[in-house]
Amino acid sequence: MKNYKGTIGILTGGGDVPGLNPAIRAVTLRAIRDGYRVLGISRGWAGLVDLIPDVQADNREHILELTEDVVNRAARTGGTFLHTSRTRPSHLPLDSVPLHLKDKYSDKINDVTPEVLKNLEFFGIDYLIPIGGDDTLSYAQRMHDEGVKTVAIPKTMDNDVPGTEYCVGFSTCVTRTIEMMNELRTTAGSHERILVIEVFGRYAGFSAMLPAMAGASDRCIIPEHIFDINRLTELLIHDRQENPSNYSVVIISEGAQMIGDSDMSFEANETDQYGHKKLGGIGDRVSAELKKLSSRFNKGKEVNILTQKLGYLVRCGNPDAMDSIVPMAFGNMAFDSILANQTGRLISLVNGCYSSVPIEVVGGRKKLVDVEKYYNIDRLRPKYETFEGRPLFFMKSYF
Repeated sequence: MKNYKGTIGILTGGGDVPGLNPAIRAVTLRAIRDGYRVLGISRGWAGLVDLIPDVQADNREHILELTEDVVNRAARTGGTFLHTSRTRPSHLPLDSVPLHLKDKYSDKINDVTPEVLKNLEFFGIDYLIPIGGDDTLSYAQRMHDEGVKTVAIPKTMDNDVPGTEYCVGFSTCVTRTIEMMNELRTTAGSHERILVIEVFGRYAGFSAMLPAMAGASDRCIIPEHIFDINRLTELLIHDRQENPSNYSVVIISEGAQMIGDSDMSFEANETDQYGHKKLGGIGDRVSAELKKLSSRFNKGKEVNILTQKLGYLVRCGNPDAMDSIVPMAFGNMAFDSILANQTGRLISLVNGCYSSVPIEVVGGRKKLVDVEKYYNIDRLRPKYETFEGRPLFFMKSYF
């Protein structure tokens, strides 16, 4: 390559969201035109674990050279053409250790970071741009600590990465949630039911709060506040009675808990490499309790419930306008950081402006809804006040 200046590696980890491919494109176009080589690492951190540092090895499944043609074709689509995983090289289960490393790593849980560093060196990767949520980026911080020149881009539908007001994928999630809830209203109204919508959100309720603030639901249940199911039933029956079409709507974060719960609701007990069980089921549990309790607040008559888990429907497909524009800016910001040799950074939005913060912020306290400021714990809905001077997505409590 003429005027070669170095090699940049890009990977995407964790769940897919719309906006990943535009971010990859933004980095790649700038970098290639400025004399850099760009390598796409497949399946997140798994690609750097599974690579074989041997010139005779076929690593096409794990790494590919990015060109303008490749990224231009993918840029307008959702998901990530580099694929993704929830691999955590510092906590790799034995059954995930690749065959060529079995003789070196035989513990139940293994730290294969030395192999990751070896593979980065073998492929001549001078700079690393991981795109992911707080789990993926926690290992990005480990790479920085190990001396790898790292610039991270935040991505998650939950919008809960500390240090930034916005994460790639959040706007599309909120947009889709509002659209689908508005469509589901026709069925809820036709059958005079209470509509219960479960959405993503393990620890933070942003993906439930924003649709609620936009009028998509009557009530909103978030992980930051353990709620009383009796109070929720009373409110929803009241909302239903006040509605000309005789229905009401509640949106619930998957990580929410009722009073009396000892933990969140899980689909299974097994954990991923970051220690997380797969969430799911709070919507069904709440629906069952609402039906059972409804007669108490509805003159002895039971109310039927309509339950829908939006799940992957809000993370699939193409990005909306914001998730096409912000990733473009984040990608360019990441390359600007490389040009300025300012690594160990997390690209961010702070007070509505593009910026960057030290990557160590990812390991700090969680970014959660500020319940005292923005959530009415009696009415179980957002507070519609104190907007002046706030950022676009303003319910932050992380600095």
